[in-house]
Amino acid sequence: MKRFYLIIFISLSLFCCNLFGAASDQVSADPDDFETSQVEDEVYDPIEPINRAIFSFNNAADRVVLEPIAKGYKKLPSPLQTGISNFLSNLRAPLVVVNQILQGQGENAFQSTGRFIVNSTVGVFGLIDVADKIGLEEKEEDFGQTLATWGVGDGFYVVLPLFGPSNLRDTTGMIMTMMTDPINSYAVSQGEAWIVPMRTAANAVDQRSKIIDEVNALRDNSVDYYAAVRSSYYQNRNAAINNIDDSELTPIPLISIEFE
Repeated sequence: MKRFYLIIFISLSLFCCNLFGAASDQVSADPDDFETSQVEDEVYDPIEPINRAIFSFNNAADRVVLEPIAKGYKKLPSPLQTGISNFLSNLRAPLVVVNQILQGQGENAFQSTGRFIVNSTVGVFGLIDVADKIGLEEKEEDFGQTLATWGVGDGFYVVLPLFGPSNLRDTTGMIMTMMTDPINSYAVSQGEAWIVPMRTAANAVDQRSKIIDEVNALRDNSVDYYAAVRSSYYQNRNAAINNIDDSELTPIPLISIEFE
């Protein structure tokens, strides 16, 4: 039984952290911009036929399962949706702080720690984003970004079954997150492994609900949806790694590609 829980924990933690990484890179733009992106010339995709097959499966899974659920979730009262999103974001804060420290972002780490303390207390376990109201802005960092900051290269592009677009460096970052996530580790150690899939499912639905229109536009308007998503992934990741303004980029289709 313990081995079963370990397998579930590892699998869902990988899924969860890939989703979190992608979610941190979400932005909005016109999907038509991605067919001629210069990023495509830099992407190393030596196993493209395999990636495309996995991509098709993930996309079908999104259409059948996650997108309908996300649309139902969008019908919930706005305050309830916001509370859930804030709570899930607050759970990610400890690892964000760790990565900010590893990247030498002392000031950001201090602010993120303050956000976590304020929202976990005054914000009622993170349900209310009190910290944002007092000027403590939310920032996202993950182990993939940390490795890039340390000079680790991308490696080749890969589409993971259910987990979605990635590369060798970011996949390594996902494994590091799996090994260090304090919430999931504590839940499993206490015999409460059910928390892991519940948290994962909630985060997946919440994040997917935020980009329903953008993903559909990218899917419907792209000449080559696979290539558009690949370009989108690298543009968003590069923007996140370099901490630049990503307001003109297209959102990475999350579970439509990663079913994070």
